[in-house]
Amino acid sequence: MEELKPTPASLSPLTPLAFLERTATVYGDCPSVIYNNITYTWSQTHRRCLQVASSLSSDGIKPGHVVSVVAPNIPAMYELQFAVPMSGAILNNINTRLDARTMSILLRHSESKLVFVDCLSRDVILDAMSLLPPNTKRPTLVLIADDAEAAESSVTDDFCCAYENMVEKGDPGFKWVQPHSEWDPMVLNYTSGTTSSPKGVVHCHRSVFTITVGSLIDWGVPKQPVYLWTLPIFHANGWSYPWGIAAVGGTNICLRKFDGPTIYSLIKRHGVTHMCGAPVVLTMLTNSTNKEPLRNPIQILTAGAPPPSAVLFRTESLGFVVSHGYGLTETAGLVVSCAWKPKWNTFPASERARLKARQGVKIVGFTEIDVVEPESGKSVKRDGVALGEVVLKGGCIMLGYLKDPAGTSKCMKDGWFYTGDVGVMHQDGYLEIKDRSKDVIISGGENMSSVEIESVLYTHPAVNEAAVVARPDEFWGETPCAFVGLKDGLTQKPGEKDIIDFCREKMPHYMVPKTVVFKDELPKTSTGKIQKFVLRGIAKGMGSSKGSRM
Repeated sequence: MEELKPTPASLSPLTPLAFLERTATVYGDCPSVIYNNITYTWSQTHRRCLQVASSLSSDGIKPGHVVSVVAPNIPAMYELQFAVPMSGAILNNINTRLDARTMSILLRHSESKLVFVDCLSRDVILDAMSLLPPNTKRPTLVLIADDAEAAESSVTDDFCCAYENMVEKGDPGFKWVQPHSEWDPMVLNYTSGTTSSPKGVVHCHRSVFTITVGSLIDWGVPKQPVYLWTLPIFHANGWSYPWGIAAVGGTNICLRKFDGPTIYSLIKRHGVTHMCGAPVVLTMLTNSTNKEPLRNPIQILTAGAPPPSAVLFRTESLGFVVSHGYGLTETAGLVVSCAWKPKWNTFPASERARLKARQGVKIVGFTEIDVVEPESGKSVKRDGVALGEVVLKGGCIMLGYLKDPAGTSKCMKDGWFYTGDVGVMHQDGYLEIKDRSKDVIISGGENMSSVEIESVLYTHPAVNEAAVVARPDEFWGETPCAFVGLKDGLTQKPGEKDIIDFCREKMPHYMVPKTVVFKDELPKTSTGKIQKFVLRGIAKGMGSSKGSRM
């Protein structure tokens, strides 16, 4: 068989963009996107995506250019997950909760050529543009609004046109730009809005295809589900489900913002079958004033900080079937899931919740996961006790960090991606994350670096030393808790509110510490390094804070 080699017929690049054309053929007259009083069919969504891709190409967007999107989960945001890469460009979703300074840094770092801007993010983007250095070529701006006529009338000189203009002027017969290679970049996502050295994660078409298909199989998504978008699409492209729901001809229920009552209302109205979200969404569901047992089970996939067992129990008692997983921006979605064993259904509720809080095993199609000793690279003992670093290997691992070869090399070693997360491997082969060596706090699904928050605290004139750790929170899962040591000889010492107000002026509001604890001196090792594990213990001992909605 040595003479048998790949041929052009078998070398077609893998890409999730091809799902849309097939779905338009199979499910053309079925609903694709529902938003308020708007309903599109898959034929319409396919045509609109081609038209936007055509307009981008006509406006000078070339393969390899970066096109950014700042928008919530509205129809345009969904369409752009296809339309941008169909033009050959690289899609860059930006977190709508970032401040102008951070957005400006990301736009400059990515060299974005065009930005689609939701009407509610208009001011922050214009502020971000004003912060770009004078010699920087500014990206073109396109305004998105729910009301097309209002958008057209409100387009100022800062914007080239409204989104619906891009749809209208585009060619519905446009031949979308297929990747030359499945290794061509498709998406660029930034991790936690880092400002000092942005980490731009680049994924190729092959990577996104792999995670999309693997996620559908692992979660057992059937044909034509009704999917409620309670997970921001700007979070790792909604864990690949924009392309996944298209692949199975599902219906996307879009919404600009949501709370518990809104979710229950949409569940009743549309017969929702599936949804994803951070653990904070589970809290919304269990605390909602209009909660009631579901008529039919709803599958909900959660990831991030492990959901507390009590929240899991309360959520499932309402009729939700909760699945738990683990992934990173660098894996394009969830690559580990707590695959459920039938015999566990016979266990007491508390034991079931404990088992479900574990991250689990590799998803279908992923190559390998392990927990290793950081220095030697050897696997730790599978006893649920021995700590090590979580390492991953599979087809959906990123190409690397944009403009950061050193950062890429640091986490890609010996054929593995080193996550920086600390965990244990249980005897049954299930992974459990124990800590994050990167000191990342996950609050309501948002990843935030404690180092970034500390850097702001250190700019306060009265602060001598500072450390930030996660504190349990009933609503958000975790919130930043700052431990602060003040300088000697102060005539007027700041209080907790003063520190919080100072931070609110310097960083995105969701990153602001919700608790400030003053100490004469922070605990340190013999070499002078602050002992964060001691502070984590103190924060945990303080109990769960009563999280307010930020």
